[in-house]
Amino acid sequence: MDVLAGQGYEVRAASRAARNAGGPVRWVVADLVSGRGVAEAVDGVDAVVHLASAPYKGRYTAQVEIDGTRGLLRAAREAGVGHVLYVSIVGADRVPWGYYRVKLRGEEVVRAGGVPWTILRATQFHGFVEQGLAALARPGFLVVDPAIPAQPVDVRDVAARLEGLLRLGPSRTVEEFGGPEVLTLGEAAETWLRARGRRRPVLRVRLPGPLGRAFRAGHLVTAARPTGTITWREYLAQ
Repeated sequence: MDVLAGQGYEVRAASRAARNAGGPVRWVVADLVSGRGVAEAVDGVDAVVHLASAPYKGRYTAQVEIDGTRGLLRAAREAGVGHVLYVSIVGADRVPWGYYRVKLRGEEVVRAGGVPWTILRATQFHGFVEQGLAALARPGFLVVDPAIPAQPVDVRDVAARLEGLLRLGPSRTVEEFGGPEVLTLGEAAETWLRARGRRRPVLRVRLPGPLGRAFRAGHLVTAARPTGTITWREYLAQ
């Protein structure tokens, strides 16, 4: 939002809870699940960037990503919005995991929603990768499948790409966007441990089943260009 405001956009942001009104962003209250405030949030806007997400929360995840997206598209269509830009995940169409399937269904809702659209699939955010590694390290050792390729991307790079896609207008295409480097999860884990000064033995395992095979096959990374510019090491050094 700061990136868009800095580029001269008039930004209206929606949240379930009221936010402070200071700064260049105008906050409004809207809830995708109940539908409260959604029509008012999109009234009079030129484009909607759909960032709302609720990963790994059971039925609520689908209520936000599928039902909520459907309601948002309906409100946008009725308001005459000219572009809906939906943020999804690289691998949504290839990884056999519940949340990825939900994101793919969200994409399908956007395609069928009657509003010109663009979908941006991003690889894993730096912060999400760090949270995952921190959780895996809680027992006193770090468990990873070192053969899984990873391509973490910085949220600032994603924000800049979203601004570029807004300028281009609706393409009715799915674009993938990743970080500037592909490294193994083992490399990412070792770099993270060193950068954070943590002493943890690393237990290398092979993630079983279809999910492990999909991850090792590279379904979390993309060869698409352009990419972000901020590396994993640069993120950890900040």
